[in-house]
Amino acid sequence: MRTTVFDTPILRTIMRWAAIMTLKAGGWKAVGTLPSVDKYVGIAAPHTSNWDFIWTICIALKLRVKVFWMGKHTLFKGPAGPIMRWLGGIAIDRSKAGNTVEQSIAAFNENEKLVLIIPPEGTRSKARYWKTGFYHIANGAGVPIAMGFLDFSLKMGGFGPALIPTGDIEADMDLIKGFYSNVTGKYPDQYGEAEVFSGSDAIDADTRAYVDSSSVFFSPTGDMESDLRFLSAYYRDITGPDGPRPSLNA
Repeated sequence: MRTTVFDTPILRTIMRWAAIMTLKAGGWKAVGTLPSVDKYVGIAAPHTSNWDFIWTICIALKLRVKVFWMGKHTLFKGPAGPIMRWLGGIAIDRSKAGNTVEQSIAAFNENEKLVLIIPPEGTRSKARYWKTGFYHIANGAGVPIAMGFLDFSLKMGGFGPALIPTGDIEADMDLIKGFYSNVTGKYPDQYGEAEVFSGSDAIDADTRAYVDSSSVFFSPTGDMESDLRFLSAYYRDITGPDGPRPSLNA
Protein backbone atom coordinates (compact mmCIF):
# COMPACT_ATOMS: atom_id res chain seq x y z
CA MET A 1 0.00 0.00 0.00
CA ARG A 2 1.08 3.58 -0.62
CA THR A 3 2.98 5.81 1.81
CA THR A 4 0.78 8.02 3.97
CA VAL A 5 1.16 10.43 6.87
CA PHE A 6 1.36 7.41 9.16
CA ASP A 7 4.67 6.18 7.74
CA THR A 8 6.32 9.27 6.22
CA PRO A 9 9.79 9.52 7.85
CA ILE A 10 10.36 12.44 10.25
CA LEU A 11 7.02 14.03 9.39
CA ARG A 12 5.06 11.25 11.09
CA THR A 13 6.87 12.05 14.36
CA ILE A 14 5.97 15.72 14.02
CA MET A 15 2.38 14.89 13.12
CA ARG A 16 2.06 12.47 16.02
CA TRP A 17 3.27 15.13 18.43
CA ALA A 18 0.78 17.62 16.93
CA ALA A 19 -2.01 15.02 17.25
CA ILE A 20 -1.20 14.39 20.92
CA MET A 21 -1.24 18.13 21.61
CA THR A 22 -4.54 18.52 19.74
CA LEU A 23 -6.14 15.71 21.73
CA LYS A 24 -4.87 17.19 24.98
CA ALA A 25 -6.12 20.67 24.10
CA GLY A 26 -9.53 19.26 23.23
CA GLY A 27 -9.72 17.18 26.40
CA TRP A 28 -9.77 13.90 24.46
CA LYS A 29 -8.25 10.56 25.44
CA ALA A 30 -7.24 7.69 23.18
CA VAL A 31 -8.32 4.43 24.82
CA GLY A 32 -8.62 0.74 24.08
CA THR A 33 -6.26 -1.89 22.77
CA LEU A 34 -5.44 -2.48 19.13
CA PRO A 35 -6.19 -5.94 17.75
CA SER A 36 -3.17 -8.23 18.04
CA VAL A 37 -3.19 -8.91 14.29
CA ASP A 38 -1.75 -7.02 11.34
CA LYS A 39 -4.91 -6.98 9.23
CA TYR A 40 -8.42 -5.96 10.21
CA VAL A 41 -11.42 -3.83 9.27
CA GLY A 42 -12.22 -0.99 11.65
CA ILE A 43 -15.70 0.45 12.12
CA ALA A 44 -15.80 4.25 12.43
CA ALA A 45 -18.97 5.12 14.35
CA PRO A 46 -20.96 7.06 15.26
CA HIS A 47 -20.41 9.37 12.28
CA THR A 48 -22.43 12.55 12.83
CA SER A 49 -20.05 15.47 12.21
CA ASN A 50 -16.92 16.65 10.39
CA TRP A 51 -15.11 16.59 13.73
CA ASP A 52 -15.18 12.79 13.58
CA PHE A 53 -12.50 12.84 10.89
CA ILE A 54 -10.16 15.13 12.83
CA TRP A 55 -10.34 13.16 16.07
CA THR A 56 -10.03 9.83 14.25
CA ILE A 57 -6.81 10.88 12.50
CA CYS A 58 -5.40 12.27 15.76
CA ILE A 59 -6.19 9.06 17.64
CA ALA A 60 -4.71 6.90 14.88
CA LEU A 61 -1.51 8.95 14.97
CA LYS A 62 -1.26 8.71 18.75
CA LEU A 63 -1.84 4.94 18.71
CA ARG A 64 0.74 4.56 15.91
CA VAL A 65 -1.60 2.64 13.66
CA LYS A 66 -1.43 3.13 9.89
CA VAL A 67 -5.01 3.30 8.70
CA PHE A 68 -6.68 3.60 5.34
CA TRP A 69 -10.20 4.92 5.33
CA MET A 70 -13.06 5.10 2.85
CA GLY A 71 -14.73 8.44 2.19
CA LYS A 72 -17.18 10.08 -0.19
CA HIS A 73 -15.49 10.84 -3.52
CA THR A 74 -16.42 14.53 -3.30
CA LEU A 75 -13.91 14.91 -0.45
CA PHE A 76 -11.12 14.16 -2.91
CA LYS A 77 -11.90 16.82 -5.51
CA GLY A 78 -9.48 19.64 -6.31
CA PRO A 79 -6.45 20.50 -4.16
CA ALA A 80 -7.85 18.51 -1.22
CA GLY A 81 -7.49 15.24 -3.14
CA PRO A 82 -3.75 14.64 -2.67
CA ILE A 83 -3.98 15.69 0.98
CA MET A 84 -6.86 13.30 1.69
CA ARG A 85 -5.00 10.44 0.01
CA TRP A 86 -1.85 11.25 1.99
CA LEU A 87 -4.00 11.02 5.12
CA GLY A 88 -4.96 7.48 4.08
CA GLY A 89 -8.16 8.25 2.19
CA ILE A 90 -9.71 6.03 -0.47
CA ALA A 91 -12.39 7.71 -2.59
CA ILE A 92 -15.70 5.86 -2.95
CA ASP A 93 -18.35 6.98 -5.45
CA ARG A 94 -21.55 5.23 -4.41
CA SER A 95 -23.45 6.59 -7.41
CA LYS A 96 -21.50 4.27 -9.69
CA ALA A 97 -21.62 0.51 -9.86
CA GLY A 98 -18.40 -1.05 -8.67
CA ASN A 99 -16.80 -3.90 -6.87
CA THR A 100 -15.48 -2.18 -3.77
CA VAL A 101 -15.95 -5.26 -1.61
CA GLU A 102 -14.05 -7.53 -4.00
CA GLN A 103 -11.22 -5.01 -4.46
CA SER A 104 -10.88 -4.56 -0.71
CA ILE A 105 -10.75 -8.31 -0.12
CA ALA A 106 -8.03 -8.56 -2.78
CA ALA A 107 -6.07 -5.78 -1.04
CA PHE A 108 -6.17 -7.72 2.23
CA ASN A 109 -5.00 -10.86 0.46
CA GLU A 110 -2.14 -9.02 -1.24
CA ASN A 111 -0.77 -7.17 1.80
CA GLU A 112 0.81 -8.47 4.98
CA LYS A 113 -0.42 -5.45 6.93
CA LEU A 114 -3.61 -3.51 6.31
CA VAL A 115 -6.05 -1.62 8.53
CA LEU A 116 -9.11 -0.38 6.66
CA ILE A 117 -11.43 2.05 8.46
CA ILE A 118 -15.00 2.28 7.17
CA PRO A 119 -17.88 4.50 8.42
CA PRO A 120 -20.83 2.14 7.86
CA GLU A 121 -23.42 4.90 8.18
CA GLY A 122 -22.00 6.34 4.96
CA THR A 123 -23.17 9.86 5.81
CA ARG A 124 -23.20 12.42 8.63
CA SER A 125 -26.98 12.63 8.30
CA LYS A 126 -29.12 10.03 10.00
CA ALA A 127 -29.27 6.78 8.06
CA ARG A 128 -31.89 4.19 8.86
CA TYR A 129 -29.57 1.33 7.93
CA TRP A 130 -25.84 0.75 8.08
CA LYS A 131 -24.15 -0.17 4.83
CA THR A 132 -22.70 -3.61 5.41
CA GLY A 133 -19.85 -3.59 2.93
CA PHE A 134 -17.46 -3.49 5.90
CA TYR A 135 -18.87 -6.80 7.12
CA HIS A 136 -18.58 -8.54 3.77
CA ILE A 137 -15.02 -7.28 3.33
CA ALA A 138 -13.97 -8.66 6.72
CA ASN A 139 -15.85 -11.91 6.24
CA GLY A 140 -14.48 -12.41 2.73
CA ALA A 141 -10.91 -11.60 3.74
CA GLY A 142 -11.07 -13.63 6.95
CA VAL A 143 -10.04 -10.70 9.14
CA PRO A 144 -11.53 -9.34 12.41
CA ILE A 145 -13.81 -6.33 12.72
CA ALA A 146 -12.49 -3.84 15.27
CA MET A 147 -15.10 -1.57 16.82
CA GLY A 148 -13.62 1.89 16.53
CA PHE A 149 -15.54 4.65 18.27
CA LEU A 150 -15.69 8.31 19.25
CA ASP A 151 -17.70 9.08 22.38
CA PHE A 152 -18.26 12.83 22.57
CA SER A 153 -19.99 12.62 25.95
CA LEU A 154 -16.83 11.19 27.52
CA LYS A 155 -14.36 12.69 25.03
CA MET A 156 -12.82 9.28 24.49
CA GLY A 157 -12.03 7.50 21.27
CA GLY A 158 -10.20 4.42 20.15
CA PHE A 159 -10.95 0.75 19.79
CA GLY A 160 -13.38 -1.47 21.63
CA PRO A 161 -13.62 -5.24 21.20
CA ALA A 162 -12.88 -7.06 17.95
CA LEU A 163 -15.26 -9.53 16.39
CA ILE A 164 -14.51 -12.44 14.06
CA PRO A 165 -17.32 -12.54 11.47
CA THR A 166 -19.25 -15.81 11.63
CA GLY A 167 -21.13 -15.33 8.37
CA ASP A 168 -24.38 -14.84 10.28
CA ILE A 169 -24.65 -11.12 9.67
CA GLU A 170 -27.78 -10.55 11.75
CA ALA A 171 -26.34 -12.27 14.83
CA ASP A 172 -23.00 -10.49 14.45
CA MET A 173 -24.68 -7.13 13.94
CA ASP A 174 -26.65 -7.63 17.14
CA LEU A 175 -23.32 -7.84 19.01
CA ILE A 176 -22.00 -4.77 17.21
CA LYS A 177 -25.21 -2.86 17.93
CA GLY A 178 -24.90 -3.75 21.61
CA PHE A 179 -21.48 -2.14 21.81
CA TYR A 180 -22.43 1.07 20.01
CA SER A 181 -25.65 1.50 22.00
CA ASN A 182 -23.51 3.00 24.77
CA VAL A 183 -21.51 5.35 22.53
CA THR A 184 -22.61 8.97 22.03
CA GLY A 185 -21.79 10.86 18.84
CA LYS A 186 -21.45 14.63 18.61
CA TYR A 187 -25.03 14.89 17.37
CA PRO A 188 -26.86 11.88 18.87
CA ASP A 189 -30.09 12.58 16.97
CA GLN A 190 -28.25 12.00 13.69
CA TYR A 191 -26.90 8.58 14.63
CA GLY A 192 -28.35 5.63 12.75
CA GLU A 193 -28.24 2.50 14.89
CA ALA A 194 -26.54 -0.61 13.57
CA GLU A 195 -29.52 -1.97 11.68
CA VAL A 196 -29.40 -3.97 8.45
CA PHE A 197 -32.17 -4.65 5.96
CA SER A 198 -34.51 -7.34 7.24
CA GLY A 199 -36.37 -9.76 5.03
CA SER A 200 -39.45 -7.54 5.04
CA ASP A 201 -37.44 -4.52 3.90
CA ALA A 202 -35.16 -6.21 1.40
CA ILE A 203 -37.78 -8.66 0.09
CA ASP A 204 -35.53 -11.72 -0.02
CA ALA A 205 -31.94 -12.83 0.51
CA ASP A 206 -30.99 -12.47 -3.16
CA THR A 207 -32.25 -8.91 -3.37
CA ARG A 208 -30.78 -8.07 0.02
CA ALA A 209 -27.29 -8.91 -1.24
CA TYR A 210 -27.46 -5.86 -3.46
CA VAL A 211 -27.96 -3.59 -0.47
CA ASP A 212 -25.18 -5.14 1.56
CA SER A 213 -22.37 -3.90 -0.70
CA SER A 214 -20.93 -0.38 -0.55
CA SER A 215 -22.40 0.34 -3.98
CA VAL A 216 -25.93 -0.90 -4.49
CA PHE A 217 -26.82 -3.04 -7.50
CA PHE A 218 -30.40 -3.92 -8.25
CA SER A 219 -31.81 -6.56 -10.57
CA PRO A 220 -35.59 -6.63 -11.14
CA THR A 221 -37.28 -9.75 -9.83
CA GLY A 222 -40.41 -9.42 -11.96
CA ASP A 223 -42.54 -8.72 -8.89
CA MET A 224 -43.16 -5.01 -9.40
CA GLU A 225 -44.68 -4.32 -5.99
CA SER A 226 -41.84 -6.07 -4.14
CA ASP A 227 -39.20 -4.37 -6.27
CA LEU A 228 -40.71 -0.95 -5.62
CA ARG A 229 -40.87 -1.59 -1.87
CA PHE A 230 -37.17 -2.37 -2.01
CA LEU A 231 -36.35 0.76 -4.03
CA SER A 232 -38.51 2.91 -1.76
CA ALA A 233 -36.63 1.68 1.32
CA TYR A 234 -33.28 2.34 -0.36
CA TYR A 235 -34.15 5.88 -1.46
CA ARG A 236 -35.49 6.68 2.00
CA ASP A 237 -31.91 6.41 3.27
CA ILE A 238 -30.71 8.84 0.59
CA THR A 239 -33.48 11.46 0.55
CA GLY A 240 -34.80 11.17 4.10
CA PRO A 241 -38.32 10.33 5.25
CA ASP A 242 -39.89 13.26 3.39
CA GLY A 243 -37.96 12.89 0.15
CA PRO A 244 -39.27 11.53 -3.16
CA ARG A 245 -39.45 7.75 -3.53
CA PRO A 246 -40.67 5.35 -6.20
CA SER A 247 -44.36 4.47 -6.00
CA LEU A 248 -46.72 2.22 -7.89
CA ASN A 249 -49.42 4.04 -9.84
CA ALA A 250 -52.40 1.80 -10.42
